Amino acid sequence: MKVSKKARYGLRALVDLAVHIQECPVPLVEIAKRQEMSLNYLEQVLGALRKAGIVKSMKGPKGGYSLDKEPKEITVEEILAAVEGKFCIVEKKEEKELDALQRAIRKLVWNQIDEDVIALLQDMTLAEIADKASESEKKLKTESGVDANREM
Repeated sequence: MKVSKKARYGLRALVDLAVHIQECPVPLVEIAKRQEMSLNYLEQVLGALRKAGIVKSMKGPKGGYSLDKEPKEITVEEILAAVEGKFCIVEKKEEKELDALQRAIRKLVWNQIDEDVIALLQDMTLAEIADKASESEKKLKTESGVDANREM
């Protein structure tokens, strides 16, 4: 099982926004540059996140993107659902389309994996990931001799 590029971009972009949170919106080009992402593709991903109410955008010379709520209120499950839809490991079929063996496997394996993964993603917030990312970035800067007190 792989997580899509769209989901990875969405999560990385939001972690970047949370780490570099400011009073004014962050231009899309800055996020794309820091994260080495395609600007056009990132624009599509952030469009989906905007529609879901996770980010807001502002047009104009001082425009860009900002989080629409606090990072501690945004779960990873919410982010992934906004760009990919609800998580499920296998395509859902109508119960009547499945034989007894398929129903047993769905219940004992696939549904259990779905429930466990969704619970994990619902418990993990953007704030937690941003805090870890920020700590790692500061540590790398300190180890490489770059002033860790400088703005990231």
